[in-house]
Amino acid sequence: MHVETARADGADQAVQVIDLKKTFNVIYRAKWRIMAFTLLCGVLATFVLLNMAPVYRATSTLLLEATQARAIKIEEVYGFNSSQQEYYLTQFEVLKSRSIAEQVFITLDVANHAEYQPKAGLKQQLMALVPFLPQSDADEDPEYAAFLLRKGQLDAFVKNIDIVPVRRTQLVKLSFSSEDPKLAQAVANALGDAYINSQLDARLGITQKANSWLGGRVAELRERLEQSELKLELFRAEHNLVDVAGVTSLDQQELERLNEQLSVARARKAETEGFLTLVQRFGRDDIRRLESLPEITSHISVQNVKREVLLAERKVSEFGKVYGPKHPKMISAQAELSSVQQSLTQQILRLIDGVEKEAQAAAERLAALEVRFEQARSRFSGMGAVESDYRRIKREVETNRLLFDNFMARQKETEVTGDFDAPIARFTDLAELPTEAEKPKKKLILLLVLIAAGGLATVMALVFDALNDTVKHLTDVEKMLNQRALGFLPKGGKKTGETDRARAFFDRGQRQHIEAVSNIRTGLSLLSIDKPLKVIEITSSYPGEGKTSTSLNLAFAFGALERVLLIDADMRKPTLGTKMGLPGYQPGLANVLSGTETVADCIVKDEQSGVDILTAGAVPLNPLELLAGGAFERLLEQLKADYDKIIVDTPPVQMVSDGLLLAPMSDAVLLIVKADHTRSPAVKNSIAKINQAHGNLYGVILNQMDTEKAASYYGSYGQYGYYGTEQS
Repeated sequence: MHVETARADGADQAVQVIDLKKTFNVIYRAKWRIMAFTLLCGVLATFVLLNMAPVYRATSTLLLEATQARAIKIEEVYGFNSSQQEYYLTQFEVLKSRSIAEQVFITLDVANHAEYQPKAGLKQQLMALVPFLPQSDADEDPEYAAFLLRKGQLDAFVKNIDIVPVRRTQLVKLSFSSEDPKLAQAVANALGDAYINSQLDARLGITQKANSWLGGRVAELRERLEQSELKLELFRAEHNLVDVAGVTSLDQQELERLNEQLSVARARKAETEGFLTLVQRFGRDDIRRLESLPEITSHISVQNVKREVLLAERKVSEFGKVYGPKHPKMISAQAELSSVQQSLTQQILRLIDGVEKEAQAAAERLAALEVRFEQARSRFSGMGAVESDYRRIKREVETNRLLFDNFMARQKETEVTGDFDAPIARFTDLAELPTEAEKPKKKLILLLVLIAAGGLATVMALVFDALNDTVKHLTDVEKMLNQRALGFLPKGGKKTGETDRARAFFDRGQRQHIEAVSNIRTGLSLLSIDKPLKVIEITSSYPGEGKTSTSLNLAFAFGALERVLLIDADMRKPTLGTKMGLPGYQPGLANVLSGTETVADCIVKDEQSGVDILTAGAVPLNPLELLAGGAFERLLEQLKADYDKIIVDTPPVQMVSDGLLLAPMSDAVLLIVKADHTRSPAVKNSIAKINQAHGNLYGVILNQMDTEKAASYYGSYGQYGYYGTEQS
C-alpha cells in the first residue's frame, strides 16, 4: 500500500511515496523490542504508583455578593462598582492571592503538619554520605535556613490550592488537596473565612481613613466656595450686570440686522454703479443703445411708451399703403409717431437721472450703515469679554459648590456606615470530609504510560530505521546506488562458519545459497552474450563484506560449465588459500610477478570443483608495484588463452588502490556489498572510484542478505529450491 503526495515547485514536481506496508513491517520486526520497552515502563510505573501516597481533595463553594447590604450608597468611597464584570475577576484574584493562603497557613499551623515536614532530598543524602564536602551558606545560617524552609512549605501549600469560578455565576469553588483528608476539609473552609474577614477589615480601614480625610477636605472646600461666591458678587456690582445673557443676546441681534442691511446696500450700490457705467460707455445721446439695456427695457414706463411707439409705427405703415405722404391722415400719423418717440427718449433720460440719484443715495446709506455697524461691533466685543469673565467666575462657583456638596454627602455616609459590617460573600456549601482519594488515578496513569511507552518505542523504531542508510535489499541497489543488481547471497545460519560459506555451493543443505549463486552466474552469462567476460574482478568497499567467499562460490558455479581460474590478488591480507585449506607457503601470484616461480608451479586445481586457483603467495613488501609493473597484465593475456573465465579477488577499494589499478585490465568489475552493514555513502564513493579508474562496473552483488527481513519488505526473496524439491 502506497500513499503518494505531490509538491509543485516552478515547473518541477517532486513526488514522495510513503510505503505504509514498509512502515508496518518495520513496526512488526521491532514488535518484541516495543513490547519489552512498554512492559518495562509499565513495571516501573506500577512500582512508582504503588509507592505514591493517596491525595484527598475537599471543595467548598463561596457566593460573591453582587450588591452588599449598606445603610446608604457609598460605592465611590470604596473605589469599585460591583455591577461590573471586573469586580468578580478582581475578587477571584484576591482569593488566589498569596496573602490569603498565608493567613490560612498560619491559622491552621500547617507548618507543623506531617505532610509539610522537610524531607531529605538527593542533595542532602549525598551530603550525608560525603560529609567532607563544603556546606552551603544556608546550612551555616540558621535564620536563612529557617526562611528557606518556611518559604518552601508555603510554596508547596499554595500549589495545592485551586480557585475556580463557576461559569456565568457568582459562585467560586475553593479546593485543597492533601494527603490528610481532615486538613483538606479545614483548609477549603478556612480559605473562604480568611477572604471574608480580610475584605471586611479592608472595608473598615478604608471607611475610617475616608472619614478622616473627608473631614479635613470639607472645611477647605467650604472656604473656597465662599470666596468664589464673593468674587462673583463683586464682579456683578462692578459692571452693573443683572442679566448678562439677555444683554448679549440683544447686541447680537442688532449686529446681525445691521449686517443684513449692509449686504443689501452694497448690492444696490453695485447694481446702480454698473448701470451708470454702461450709460457713460454708450453716451446719453445714443437712445437706441440705451434702450437695449435690461434695466431700461424692464422698466414699466418704458415698456408702456414702447407699446405706443409700436402702435404709431403700425399706423404709419398702414396709412403709407393707402395714402400718400402729403395726405392729412398720413401727416397726422407721422406727427403722432414723432411725439411718441420723443416721449420715449424723455422717459429713458428721466430713468437715467433717477438711477443717478438712487446711486448717490445708496452710497450715502452704505456709509451710514458701515458707521453704525462698527459701533455695534465694538460695543458687542466689549460685552463679550465681560460675559467671558462672568461665565468663568460663575463656573468656578458652581464647581466649588458641587465639590463641597459631594464631599459633605460622602462624609455623612461614612459617619453612618463606619460601624456597619455587611459580609461581601457567604458559603453556599461547606467542604465535607473526603472519603475517596482524588489522585493518583492509578489505572488511568498506568494505561497512559503504556500507551506513551508503546508510542515512543514505535517512533524510535521508525526513526532508527529511517536513519539506517545501509543497503538492505536489491531494490536499494537500484534506488540508492543507481547500479545494476546482479543478485544476492543469503545470510547463513548462526552456526555457519567461513569455511562453510567458502564451499556453500556444494552444500546441499544450503539450497538457497546454491540457487542464488546460480542466478548470478546465469545473469552474468546473459549480459555477456554479445561481449564475453573473460576477466572478472571482484572487490568490495571494506574488509569483511565477503568478497573472497563470493569469488569462490562464483568460480565454483562457472567451473561447472567452463574452465575457470581464480586469482587471489589481495597480496596484503590474502585469505583465499586459507579458505581452500592450502598451506601458507604455497607459491602464488606474488611469486609469479616477481619471477621466482612459474605459473604452472603456482596454480593448484581444486579436486571437488575442478577450478584452478592461483593464491596470493608470499606477502611482498611492495604489492602495488608488482601489480603496476605490467607483469600482471601480461600474465592475464597469457592466461586468457587457457581459461574461459578468470576471476580476480582484489583488496577493498576504500582501503588500498590495488583493486582500482586492476579495474581497467578486467572485462567486468563486480562490487560486493554486505547487506544491512555497509553505508550507502561509502558504497557510492567506491563506485565513483571504480568509474574514475575507468573500470567497467558491471553491477552489485548483495552479500549476507537476510531473506526473511527482506521478504517482510518486498515479498518472498530467494525462497528458492531445486525444481520439484520444494516442500509442499
